[in-house]
Amino acid sequence: MEHRTAMPEAPLQSLPRLTLPIEGMTCASCAGRVERALQAVPGTLSVQVNLAAEQATVQGSAPVAALAAAVREAGYAVPEIRREIGVEGMTCASCAGRVERALRAVPGVAEASVNLASEQATLRLLLPVEDATLAAALAEAGYRLAAAPGEAAEDAAEAKLRAQRRDLTLARLLAAPFLIGMLGMALGQDWMPNGWLQLALALPMQFWFGARFYRAAWAALRARTGNMDLLVAIGTSAAFGLSLVLLLQHGGGHSHALYFEAAVVVILFVMLGKHLEARARRGTGAALRALLDLRPRTARLLEPDGTEREVPAAALVVGDAVVLRPGESVPVDGIVEQGEAGVDESALTGESRPVEKAPGTRLATGTVVLDGRLVLRATAVGGDTTLARVAALVSAAQASRAPVQKLVDRVAAVFVPVVLVIATLTLGYWLWAGAGVEAALLHAVAVLVIACPCALGLATPAAIMAGTGAAARAGILVRDAEAIERGQGITLVAFDKTGTLTEGRPRLAALHPAEGLAGSAVLAAAAALQAGSEHPLARAVLAAQAATGAAPRAAEGFRALPGRGVEGMVAGERLTLGSPRLLAESGLEAGPLATLADAEAAQGRSLAWLLAPGAGQVRGLLAFEDALKPGTAGAVAALRGMGVEVAMLSGDSPAAAGAVARALGLDRVAAEMLPQQKLETIGAWRQGGARVAMVGDGVNDAPALAAADLGIAMGTGTDVAMAAAGITLMRGDPALVPAALDITRRTYRKLQENLAWAFAYNLLGLPLAAAGLLSPPFAGAAMALSSVSVLTNALLLSRWRPAAAARGRA
Repeated sequence: MEHRTAMPEAPLQSLPRLTLPIEGMTCASCAGRVERALQAVPGTLSVQVNLAAEQATVQGSAPVAALAAAVREAGYAVPEIRREIGVEGMTCASCAGRVERALRAVPGVAEASVNLASEQATLRLLLPVEDATLAAALAEAGYRLAAAPGEAAEDAAEAKLRAQRRDLTLARLLAAPFLIGMLGMALGQDWMPNGWLQLALALPMQFWFGARFYRAAWAALRARTGNMDLLVAIGTSAAFGLSLVLLLQHGGGHSHALYFEAAVVVILFVMLGKHLEARARRGTGAALRALLDLRPRTARLLEPDGTEREVPAAALVVGDAVVLRPGESVPVDGIVEQGEAGVDESALTGESRPVEKAPGTRLATGTVVLDGRLVLRATAVGGDTTLARVAALVSAAQASRAPVQKLVDRVAAVFVPVVLVIATLTLGYWLWAGAGVEAALLHAVAVLVIACPCALGLATPAAIMAGTGAAARAGILVRDAEAIERGQGITLVAFDKTGTLTEGRPRLAALHPAEGLAGSAVLAAAAALQAGSEHPLARAVLAAQAATGAAPRAAEGFRALPGRGVEGMVAGERLTLGSPRLLAESGLEAGPLATLADAEAAQGRSLAWLLAPGAGQVRGLLAFEDALKPGTAGAVAALRGMGVEVAMLSGDSPAAAGAVARALGLDRVAAEMLPQQKLETIGAWRQGGARVAMVGDGVNDAPALAAADLGIAMGTGTDVAMAAAGITLMRGDPALVPAALDITRRTYRKLQENLAWAFAYNLLGLPLAAAGLLSPPFAGAAMALSSVSVLTNALLLSRWRPAAAARGRA
């Protein structure tokens, strides 16, 4: 079906045509609904929906983002592709904004976010976009497409630093005579070189080293905008031009009356600032590079005949057997099949102590075997490994934009035009005041040179990159910049109990069968219901069954009962296994087991009841005990020391939750909580004025994690919990919770300091320059210093380590 408009055929053929992939269509009715939704988008001229290919071909001028929104509004999905690219030529916040606008205008790009500090752009694509298309869009805006993050980008960055060092050395030599002359002026001596020598030294500085400013300024003018390069180009050209006119009028003997040094020293300081800025940028991204460097390039493949062969790590596939010797890095995620050894996981999780590995345990890419020989079976390779996912999370966090960045973007959009107006007014005022052309022009040049949109553009991303990188080294993964902002002012931290405050590895401490039943039969039935489950209590039941030497037979018709337990068919009978809440809701009486249950609960043990609802019987009682994690008490103490209240939300019995609360001295405790009740409790606390962080690890914690001001998931938990959280802890250590709050607070503080400095610098510097209190060389030095100081301040975060609550691990 095709929608046509009364329009000449030639213009219709000349309009762009794009193919949009669509997910969720199941019938002709779906295709019709999608077609009508797309036809309703302004600018759409024709639509053809192909149900078999799950795509729609649209012709017209409608933006891709609007088309995708229409499809989603109709109840279907448009898959997105996330891609990162490098961008060369950006110098300030104005540049970042212009690059974003250029990329968003490319058909197929739904959103573009530019990180000035890392010189990268993160794209959300609705259609595949060729590199040539992106390069053309960037070139039109005056920038260049660079290598995407990776080894090629690293090599390019190193080459750029080497070129900057070389150019800076030559520029220093050319500027040295002017610097000596300026020192002489301060001492009352005329040490400036002859005017013609000044011209010879200034020419290469202005038109060789300064050529980059002219190129970038011209690109900005073509795009009808402005940037830092435009200000520097105008300012130094004015000083150079004035000096050249004076030299031609008065000759080389009046060297002290020339102003070549203003242009030369400004260019030198800008070059120096950009070099230091590039080095600092490398420092802010050091954590991500360190993660990527953990991947070994080669691996030792174990052939079926027992021989070992060295192969590229990238050539390994799932199912390969890999041999690991002492000192070697693990090339893929896998499960140990042979051998025992200690493994250093510190680079990935922050855990400083070796972790013992034996057959059946998991190994992660990038960890290092310390002793012994291991054989592992690959379970994940390439981008599917834990290391790759962690690196992707860190990269995404560093590329994210803090909400406060919106204010910076608005200021940057008008910054350069406002500075040009101020410089023009300064020139006019000093001419009107009778200061003369030379003085008026120099004051205007100082205004142009001291203005620094660079510091504004770097303030936020530099702090985020440094903070998230430092956190990642400690095993704390911050999802995005918004999580940093949401972590401010937290007044209450609510912990889940099992697996979060406790080890999460409970053991079956006691089993009480109902009268007339054998304990082995009760255990076998419970194990059948728990077969295949990853719940901590399920593992305890299965471990107890395995100790008897009998393998459990999985129940049929298995079904989870959220917050209550499980049910299934065992030997043709429907059985349920779950919490005291399940027993209460069943209406069954515990009978003689009730007294035993009270005794077990008094010891802080968790209870599970085996029920046969159809027969109206309670078949048995299982009691579990779970020890507190070693770092739990220290974490609670550290949080209180930070002025944060601690609470516990548990699905366990009041007795078991109360025992843990007493051990930790917690006053706010809620037991037998269903997922919905946890969510409601979090909501009530927030309505009462508290800013709440929720810490959990299970599927039942996901709603509360999402509802809290800040969700913190244990990396040892489920993917659902981690997806709902703003922060993920790579190891299940409660001591990382106060550390996570600490690094988010410090990062946000650095972000605020950087923004305050960037705004204050410009608000103070511009009036001083306009008032004639700053010379152009001093203004150039101050402008270079402003960007470097912002980055240096952010880099102080790289020295952060988890506090004593995290047991001093680095």
